[in-house]
Amino acid sequence: MVDVASRSRTSSRRSARPVGRVLTAAGLLAVLTALLVGVVVGSHVDDWDSAVYRWAPAVHWPELGGVLQWWVMLGQRAICLAIAAAWLGLRAWRERDLRPLGVLLVATLLTNIGVGAMKTLVGRLGPLQLGADAGLPGAADVFAPGGTIFPSGHTANAVVTWGVLVLVARGHRRVGAVLAAVVAVTVGLTTVYLGTHWISDVVAGWCAGGLVLLALPAVVPRVERAAARTWAEVAGRRARRYQGRTARARLTAVGSR
Repeated sequence: MVDVASRSRTSSRRSARPVGRVLTAAGLLAVLTALLVGVVVGSHVDDWDSAVYRWAPAVHWPELGGVLQWWVMLGQRAICLAIAAAWLGLRAWRERDLRPLGVLLVATLLTNIGVGAMKTLVGRLGPLQLGADAGLPGAADVFAPGGTIFPSGHTANAVVTWGVLVLVARGHRRVGAVLAAVVAVTVGLTTVYLGTHWISDVVAGWCAGGLVLLALPAVVPRVERAAARTWAEVAGRRARRYQGRTARARLTAVGSR
């Protein structure tokens, strides 16, 4: 009876996970859409951005500037990707398993495509690009070709890269999840402190990164199956070419006798 009850609880938890992911994804998508519309059309989101910028966190805590200049690099794509790839590469070499690296690759592609496309389409300018005009009324509502500030790429990268390491971890996932969340949250807030992003850019980056992580359980198996089919086709072609060359070599050898 105990075993049956335990199995029932395990089955219930497993069936609840997809529902929880869908509901969480729906919530994140709703927030991201609301921010996107609010930024593009013009709304109280702009007032919120301007108010946070004028509050000037760097003025309140100037002693953090030196540390945060380095800390924000944990969301810089090349750096955090290099760290994660090195860690998973070492694991792949030890365990002879490339799947964790594949998850990182898929997550990175989804982030670059999704966030990159949104940045280009929105074309928003950030405080750093606006310079002294960033504190003026309506500054958060300025768009121009080359504007790539919404959503925050550093924030999305931090969510996705460190989140992937937690997803593929063998153990200590709860501790890892807490650490990854701390990094993602603080990297996003650091971009506001440094004046490179509006606060809405950061919230949008959190949402976009979260959506990528939630999509991975559905996307990665499909990519793995497609890769397996492609590899099987390539291996089959190579085998057929090898067999053809071997047969021709035998015929040549027979004819020369």
